[in-house]
Amino acid sequence: MSQGTHPEELPAEVLDAVASVVGAEVTLLGRLPGGVNGGAMRVQLAGRAHAVLKAVPRAHPNHLDETLRAQRVVEHMRRRDYPTPAWLGVGATATHVWHLMDFVDAAPAPELTPSLVEQLMEIIELQAGQASEPYDHWSYAWRVATGQESAVAGLDVNETPEQSLLRQSVARLSAYSSVVSALVERLRLVCADVPPPREAPDMVHADLSTPSNVLVRDGAVVAVVDIGNAGSGTRATDLTTLVWYTFQDPPLDDVRRRLWTRILDLVGWEGAAVLAATHILHMLEIPIRHGRHDVVSGVVKRGHRALDELNALR
Repeated sequence: MSQGTHPEELPAEVLDAVASVVGAEVTLLGRLPGGVNGGAMRVQLAGRAHAVLKAVPRAHPNHLDETLRAQRVVEHMRRRDYPTPAWLGVGATATHVWHLMDFVDAAPAPELTPSLVEQLMEIIELQAGQASEPYDHWSYAWRVATGQESAVAGLDVNETPEQSLLRQSVARLSAYSSVVSALVERLRLVCADVPPPREAPDMVHADLSTPSNVLVRDGAVVAVVDIGNAGSGTRATDLTTLVWYTFQDPPLDDVRRRLWTRILDLVGWEGAAVLAATHILHMLEIPIRHGRHDVVSGVVKRGHRALDELNALR
């Protein structure tokens, strides 16, 4: 995900653009907590409730179109009682793309608990059959996991610039170290003979991380945010993300088994292998790209553990 702009770095023209769209003066109140969502800022709309503004530098020519796509996903899912805040406006300046959403009076989940996993599994079920935008996370995961290009696979792929850059970055991971290379090779071997997936009908959040993107109040999930990468595919993608975070605490072993079971029910063992491999590769790519070398060994160990568990379920 793109890192948000710091309030002190936000150009005045961004606030002017927001004000012109929403028809009210916008005052920055401060940054909201949470990982890569640190660019989200709480703002006051004159004469109206607080809202959340997220502005990021333009990354490519289609950046605004992708943000508008995300807004359409939000509108579609909110009509189906999906707990994500309404978007109040979307726009762009010469340098930034921004969106404004309702403020939710809740905090990022401090940790993943069995109760939160159960709640998130129910929320993910709301995504079943709700694909509404042609942003295919399922075939993308297959390309990442197998290392195959779309032309080789014979797929008709409309990959976003962010997907393309991320997949290319993943392809270079083996050069980082022999330990990383060994894990990458293991992942590739597991997925080598898996055929390209058929089109899947679900909405996919694609960034269901904790704590930054899950907001809770009194132990209950009240909102899922940072929906900018949402698209289509299989909801097992988001269940696989939860599997990754359950490795942080032994008491979550039981709920992780429930997650694995549901993923296998949805996409079978080969599909589960593709989704797990893709997530592991992404979790390797992030710290390596950002120079966080101290966490790479932990990611490698967790990646092998996830594969060991999945192999035991074959």
